[in-house]
Amino acid sequence: MIQVNLEVLLAKRGLGVQEFADRVGISPANVAVLKNGRAKAVRFSTLEAMCRVLDCQPGDILQWVDDTDTV
Repeated sequence: MIQVNLEVLLAKRGLGVQEFADRVGISPANVAVLKNGRAKAVRFSTLEAMCRVLDCQPGDILQWVDDTDTV
């Protein structure tokens, strides 16, 4: 599964959901969907804006985790 590390990155950079949403150009509700891992898709333009605001790479936000080993 794809894990979204947005909450950790926001905390490290001292950004709140509202400020992040404003700077990226998405709604706070969509930030919550991303943070909670409920997003089904992310536009490249949104991912690019998130990387710009967080000064990071896409792999810092999105991470593949093997969930087949869970018992």
